[in-house]
Amino acid sequence: MRGYFAVGVDGISKPMNLGNLLRISHAFGASFFFTIDGKVRLSDAQSDTSQAEGHLPIYDFATAAEFRLPQGCRIVGVEITDDAVDLPRFRHPLRAAYVFGSERMSLSEATLARCEFVVKIPTKFSINVGMAGAIVMYDRLVSLGGYPARPIRPGGGVDEVPPPHSWGAPRMRTRKKGS
Repeated sequence: MRGYFAVGVDGISKPMNLGNLLRISHAFGASFFFTIDGKVRLSDAQSDTSQAEGHLPIYDFATAAEFRLPQGCRIVGVEITDDAVDLPRFRHPLRAAYVFGSERMSLSEATLARCEFVVKIPTKFSINVGMAGAIVMYDRLVSLGGYPARPIRPGGGVDEVPPPHSWGAPRMRTRKKGS
Protein backbone atom coordinates (compact mmCIF):
# COMPACT_ATOMS: atom_id res chain seq x y z
CA MET A 1 0.00 0.00 0.00
CA ARG A 2 1.26 3.45 -0.87
CA GLY A 3 1.42 6.27 1.63
CA TYR A 4 1.30 5.98 5.39
CA PHE A 5 -1.08 6.54 8.25
CA ALA A 6 -1.02 7.27 11.95
CA VAL A 7 -3.62 6.74 14.64
CA GLY A 8 -4.21 8.81 17.74
CA VAL A 9 -6.68 9.63 20.43
CA ASP A 10 -7.73 12.88 22.07
CA GLY A 11 -8.22 12.83 25.86
CA ILE A 12 -8.28 9.08 26.42
CA SER A 13 -8.86 8.11 30.04
CA LYS A 14 -9.19 4.31 30.12
CA PRO A 15 -6.03 2.20 29.92
CA MET A 16 -7.86 -0.76 28.34
CA ASN A 17 -9.09 1.39 25.45
CA LEU A 18 -5.66 2.93 24.91
CA GLY A 19 -4.09 -0.53 24.77
CA ASN A 20 -6.75 -1.90 22.41
CA LEU A 21 -6.42 0.99 19.95
CA LEU A 22 -2.64 0.80 20.10
CA ARG A 23 -2.67 -2.96 19.43
CA ILE A 24 -5.15 -2.60 16.54
CA SER A 25 -3.04 0.21 15.04
CA HIS A 26 0.02 -2.01 15.22
CA ALA A 27 -1.87 -4.92 13.61
CA PHE A 28 -3.02 -2.77 10.67
CA GLY A 29 0.47 -1.35 10.09
CA ALA A 30 0.21 2.20 11.39
CA SER A 31 3.43 4.17 10.96
CA PHE A 32 3.11 5.83 14.37
CA PHE A 33 0.67 6.42 17.22
CA PHE A 34 -0.10 9.57 19.21
CA THR A 35 -2.11 10.88 22.12
CA ILE A 36 -3.37 14.40 22.72
CA ASP A 37 -4.14 15.34 26.32
CA GLY A 38 -3.99 11.70 27.40
CA LYS A 39 -5.18 10.96 30.93
CA VAL A 40 -3.50 7.55 31.27
CA ARG A 41 0.06 6.31 30.96
CA LEU A 42 1.10 3.92 28.23
CA SER A 43 2.53 1.60 30.88
CA ASP A 44 -1.04 1.07 32.19
CA ALA A 45 -2.30 -0.12 28.78
CA GLN A 46 -1.96 -3.84 29.51
CA SER A 47 -4.42 -4.79 26.75
CA ASP A 48 -1.69 -4.05 24.19
CA THR A 49 -0.57 -7.66 24.04
CA SER A 50 1.40 -7.02 20.82
CA GLN A 51 3.72 -4.68 22.76
CA ALA A 52 3.32 -2.07 20.03
CA GLU A 53 5.44 0.51 21.88
CA GLY A 54 8.48 -1.55 20.91
CA HIS A 55 7.52 -1.59 17.22
CA LEU A 56 6.18 1.85 16.31
CA PRO A 57 6.89 5.38 17.50
CA ILE A 58 4.43 6.81 20.02
CA TYR A 59 4.11 10.56 20.53
CA ASP A 60 2.38 12.28 23.46
CA PHE A 61 1.15 15.85 23.03
CA ALA A 62 -0.14 17.77 26.04
CA THR A 63 -2.52 19.92 23.97
CA ALA A 64 -3.94 20.14 20.46
CA ALA A 65 -1.84 23.28 19.93
CA GLU A 66 1.35 21.24 20.49
CA PHE A 67 0.21 18.47 18.12
CA ARG A 68 2.64 18.12 15.19
CA LEU A 69 2.65 15.88 12.13
CA PRO A 70 5.00 15.29 9.19
CA GLN A 71 4.67 17.71 6.31
CA GLY A 72 1.82 16.75 3.97
CA CYS A 73 0.06 14.54 6.53
CA ARG A 74 -3.67 15.31 6.67
CA ILE A 75 -5.67 15.10 9.89
CA VAL A 76 -8.87 13.06 9.75
CA GLY A 77 -11.14 13.34 12.76
CA VAL A 78 -13.46 10.43 13.48
CA GLU A 79 -16.48 11.95 15.14
CA ILE A 80 -20.27 12.02 14.96
CA THR A 81 -21.06 15.52 13.74
CA ASP A 82 -23.75 16.88 11.42
CA ASP A 83 -21.25 17.73 8.69
CA ALA A 84 -19.09 14.57 8.96
CA VAL A 85 -18.76 12.42 5.84
CA ASP A 86 -20.02 8.84 6.14
CA LEU A 87 -16.98 6.57 6.10
CA PRO A 88 -18.13 4.50 3.07
CA ARG A 89 -18.26 7.73 1.03
CA PHE A 90 -14.84 9.00 2.12
CA ARG A 91 -11.67 8.85 0.02
CA HIS A 92 -8.71 8.35 2.35
CA PRO A 93 -5.66 10.60 1.87
CA LEU A 94 -2.40 8.76 1.12
CA ARG A 95 -0.77 10.42 4.16
CA ALA A 96 -3.25 10.59 7.02
CA ALA A 97 -3.45 10.84 10.78
CA TYR A 98 -6.75 9.54 12.17
CA VAL A 99 -7.72 10.98 15.53
CA PHE A 100 -10.47 9.54 17.73
CA GLY A 101 -12.25 11.06 20.71
CA SER A 102 -12.10 9.73 24.24
CA GLU A 103 -14.59 7.37 25.80
CA ARG A 104 -16.99 9.81 27.38
CA MET A 105 -16.34 12.91 25.34
CA SER A 106 -16.08 13.84 21.69
CA LEU A 107 -13.00 15.27 20.06
CA SER A 108 -12.08 18.50 21.82
CA GLU A 109 -12.95 21.74 20.05
CA ALA A 110 -9.24 22.47 19.67
CA THR A 111 -8.52 19.09 18.05
CA LEU A 112 -11.63 19.22 15.86
CA ALA A 113 -10.53 22.64 14.58
CA ARG A 114 -7.23 21.07 13.43
CA CYS A 115 -8.97 18.36 11.37
CA GLU A 116 -9.01 18.81 7.62
CA PHE A 117 -11.65 16.08 7.28
CA VAL A 118 -14.21 14.64 9.68
CA VAL A 119 -15.72 11.22 9.06
CA LYS A 120 -18.30 9.18 10.92
CA ILE A 121 -19.05 5.51 11.00
CA PRO A 122 -22.72 5.08 10.06
CA THR A 123 -23.91 3.34 13.23
CA LYS A 124 -27.03 3.92 15.34
CA PHE A 125 -24.96 5.12 18.30
CA SER A 126 -21.39 5.67 19.42
CA ILE A 127 -19.13 2.60 19.66
CA ASN A 128 -15.94 1.73 21.55
CA VAL A 129 -12.84 3.65 20.41
CA GLY A 130 -10.91 0.45 19.63
CA MET A 131 -13.75 -0.88 17.49
CA ALA A 132 -14.07 2.46 15.70
CA GLY A 133 -10.33 2.42 15.02
CA ALA A 134 -10.50 -1.10 13.58
CA ILE A 135 -13.36 -0.14 11.27
CA VAL A 136 -11.58 2.98 9.96
CA MET A 137 -8.27 1.15 9.44
CA TYR A 138 -10.01 -1.74 7.69
CA ASP A 139 -11.81 0.73 5.41
CA ARG A 140 -8.46 2.36 4.60
CA LEU A 141 -6.94 -1.05 3.83
CA VAL A 142 -9.80 -2.04 1.53
CA SER A 143 -9.80 1.39 -0.17
CA LEU A 144 -6.05 1.86 -0.70
CA GLY A 145 -4.64 -1.66 -0.38
CA GLY A 146 -4.82 -2.55 -4.07
CA TYR A 147 -7.72 -4.96 -3.69
CA PRO A 148 -9.96 -5.47 -6.72
CA ALA A 149 -13.65 -4.62 -6.69
CA ARG A 150 -15.78 -7.06 -4.78
CA PRO A 151 -17.37 -9.88 -6.79
CA ILE A 152 -20.95 -9.45 -7.90
CA ARG A 153 -21.99 -12.88 -6.63
CA PRO A 154 -21.67 -14.02 -3.02
CA GLY A 155 -18.33 -15.56 -2.19
CA GLY A 156 -15.01 -14.83 -3.78
CA GLY A 157 -13.16 -16.06 -6.75
CA VAL A 158 -9.46 -16.60 -7.25
CA ASP A 159 -9.82 -15.65 -10.92
CA GLU A 160 -11.11 -12.20 -9.92
CA VAL A 161 -7.79 -11.13 -8.38
CA PRO A 162 -5.51 -9.62 -11.01
CA PRO A 163 -2.04 -11.14 -11.26
CA PRO A 164 0.80 -9.15 -9.71
CA HIS A 165 2.42 -6.72 -12.09
CA SER A 166 5.77 -7.75 -13.53
CA TRP A 167 8.13 -5.46 -15.31
CA GLY A 168 9.41 -6.58 -18.68
CA ALA A 169 12.75 -5.88 -20.25
CA PRO A 170 13.35 -2.28 -21.37
CA ARG A 171 12.27 -1.50 -24.90
CA MET A 172 14.68 0.35 -27.10
CA ARG A 173 13.68 2.15 -30.25
CA THR A 174 15.84 1.54 -33.24
CA ARG A 175 16.35 4.17 -35.85
CA LYS A 176 15.80 3.31 -39.45
CA LYS A 177 18.69 3.97 -41.78
CA GLY A 178 18.37 7.25 -43.56
CA SER A 179 16.25 9.01 -40.98
